[in-house]
Amino acid sequence: MCVALSLLNFDLSMIDDFKDYLRLQTDLSEEDIQHICGLAIQRKIRRNEFLLREGEVCRHKIFIVKGMLRTFGMTPDGGEHILQFSTEENWTLDVESYDNQTPARCNISAVEPSEVLLWAKADFQNLLATLPQLKYFSELLIARNIYSSRQRMLTILSASPEEKYEDFVNYYPGLLSRLPLRMIAGYLGISLKTLNRVRHAQLVRH
Repeated sequence: MCVALSLLNFDLSMIDDFKDYLRLQTDLSEEDIQHICGLAIQRKIRRNEFLLREGEVCRHKIFIVKGMLRTFGMTPDGGEHILQFSTEENWTLDVESYDNQTPARCNISAVEPSEVLLWAKADFQNLLATLPQLKYFSELLIARNIYSSRQRMLTILSASPEEKYEDFVNYYPGLLSRLPLRMIAGYLGISLKTLNRVRHAQLVRH
């Protein structure tokens, strides 16, 4: 993780929001929820600030309380291949780097000012080992992410630029107003010029 990030003073609202999330999504007891929150590290991230840089080791599980992060790789010409956008009430990390404690091949940075909670790997692994309900919930999230990744891969490999954009609009309508077009193009795997053409054609049709 980027060592330049500074620890915030304890922000009770961030913890309260995360507690509400766990109460809604799991059957964890209040005691278990309190224990999970007690191990969390709070961070406030500026726009474009990095949580993880390529080559660093991903040592934390990340939960987004507010804002949006993006996971991306860099092309030789300085462009971005965006793998994922992570918004409020979602988790993110570099899976391979986190699991194997090897240098990350991706970057994670803030698209907009964000508030996140972090758990050190050792702490989170201990939570999974001692809290069956959290382990079950974590496995559900992993399964959903695998399904979503497969669907995204199929779309990227077989869909036309028009179909890719339509799929993005249908699945993530709330992101259109929060993202610059260059990031949407980077996520869809098309050029900014192509994205502008697709959007213009869509506007003409409607």
